[in-house]
Amino acid sequence: MAGRDLRQLHRLPVLTNTTALEDRIGLQHREIQALLVDNQRLAATHVALKQDLAAAQHDLRRLSVVAGQAKAERDAEVREVYERSLKLDAEVRTIDSMGAELARTRADIQELGSVRKELVAELQSIEGEVAKTRSESKRVVDIKADIETFQQEIKKGRVAIENETKTRAKNLEHRRGMEKTMAALAREIEKLHGELANAEKRARAAVAAAAAANPGPGYPATYGDPEMVYGGNAYPDPYGMLHQVLDGLE
Repeated sequence: MAGRDLRQLHRLPVLTNTTALEDRIGLQHREIQALLVDNQRLAATHVALKQDLAAAQHDLRRLSVVAGQAKAERDAEVREVYERSLKLDAEVRTIDSMGAELARTRADIQELGSVRKELVAELQSIEGEVAKTRSESKRVVDIKADIETFQQEIKKGRVAIENETKTRAKNLEHRRGMEKTMAALAREIEKLHGELANAEKRARAAVAAAAAANPGPGYPATYGDPEMVYGGNAYPDPYGMLHQVLDGLE
């Protein structure tokens, strides 16, 4: 019986190792399948990227051609503008050299009545524009004066606001100081009230003890009723005084 149990104990590790080996093989198989799937996906991605790269290269070549054409057109336009500027330069130099001819032309203007009328009409138009420009210049001067006035008013307003701000800050600081002072006074008054109440209690106890020790008519009638002497509120409320002072500051 003991030998049979020993053989069973020897078989258990073999079964356990076989199960672990099968699990490991299954795990490796699943990993291989996953790697195959990833490989297929990467291959598809690689093909797609190659296609995108080919399309991008095609677009790049096309854009290079278009850019070359645009550059050629722009260079042609620049050359054309440069040639026009050279031509205009030559014309300006020609106009400058026509000073003597212009002097002779002014002498001929006196004989050209129609031309003179046109020049007079143009002169009147120019005079109208000059008058309009003067009017607008006057308006500009008035606007500048208004702007300066507004700036002065703004400066005055800023000074007034700064003064008001400083005054409010001073009042606020003064009020805070008064509040601290009144709070300290209120605490002192409360302390005095407490001391007075203790003194009253001691006095009442002394009066009561004296009355008990000497029941004769030697004490006034008020000793029998301490409330007649100490009753009521003979002292003002410190908090009421504090609120009255703060209301007066506001």
